Amino acid sequence: MLQRLWQNPLFMSAALPHKVFPPLFNCYREGDSFGYHVDNAIRQVGNGMERVRTDVSSTLFFSDPEDYDGGELVIRDTFGTQRVKFPAGDLVLYPATSLHRVEPVTRGVRLASFFWTQSLVRDDGQRTLLFEMDQALQRLTQDAPDHPSLIALTGTYHNLLRRWADV
Repeated sequence: MLQRLWQNPLFMSAALPHKVFPPLFNCYREGDSFGYHVDNAIRQVGNGMERVRTDVSSTLFFSDPEDYDGGELVIRDTFGTQRVKFPAGDLVLYPATSLHRVEPVTRGVRLASFFWTQSLVRDDGQRTLLFEMDQALQRLTQDAPDHPSLIALTGTYHNLLRRWADV
């Protein structure tokens, strides 16, 4: 799972991963839920000395929405309240600083994996700006690969990443 994640260009662009906490799994059955919370800032990997700062939270859905009722991931952040219930195989990323919960499952079973990423860029706002710029650069590369501004904008992206990265 993690190998495929590290090969996913959209994940790489959005999370700018430095470390990924080993995935955990959950199974919500009828009546199961998880109340509002903010994820721990630091997670210790196993019993070892390695720690991961949790900048980005992720949920990978294993159950299709028609397999269960309820069980929505509800995320409250600066953009308001988002209700997420994706098809099996889809992943949602959101700032680990976000208040979130899982609504009660009322029918069926909700299977998912969840994990955290320590990003190269700690700040949510900076990471969002870099993601938007990277996506625009990719579109520009497809639409106008010889555009002279492409080199300048790519340089600006990398200089901002260099300035903001914690390595």
